[in-house]
Amino acid sequence: MFDEFNSIKVISNINLLNEDVEGFNYSNSLTKKLDSINSDFNQDIINEIVLWKVNRFAKIDEDILMLINQIDKNSTKLNEALTRNILQKLLAKESKGIRLAMASTILRFKNPNIYQIIDQRVYRIIYSTELKLPLSFSTESIEEQITLYIKYLMDLRRVCSDKQIEFSSADRILYMVDKRVNKNISLNNYSNNKR
Repeated sequence: MFDEFNSIKVISNINLLNEDVEGFNYSNSLTKKLDSINSDFNQDIINEIVLWKVNRFAKIDEDILMLINQIDKNSTKLNEALTRNILQKLLAKESKGIRLAMASTILRFKNPNIYQIIDQRVYRIIYSTELKLPLSFSTESIEEQITLYIKYLMDLRRVCSDKQIEFSSADRILYMVDKRVNKNISLNNYSNNKR
């Protein structure tokens, strides 16, 4: 089936390729959805294609969406029980593509008066240390991340009060402050320091 060409294998028998097409297994539900598009493209479709390509598509179950939609867009008070419940479900292994940074981003856009994005830059401005998150999907690890995020929100609110920063913009303001004052200090997991 393959011939050697400078150590790179090339196709020599085209008849044997069909088995490879059947074995394609990549983001199955989104792949099927994108393969079946018959309408004109819009920005939502382009966004899904981009997420498919970078393998960052996150499918959220309806029950999790219902929980997220229980957050009052006009409230300024953290409902810790609801937040814990949402985060437990978002951070579970079954919610592929969602870690704490993404979960906090979802919550932030639902209500920025309660939630802000947990980000390495903002974290180090607040705590003068690097953000280190556990990478496990264990129950203990998820609980540790949830506790860390809720503490982060409380500490961020305190910093905002002390420094007279509007909480709903704190993640953006402090992100930019860190970029300016710590521009020569690299961050883990950032593609470059100029970000």
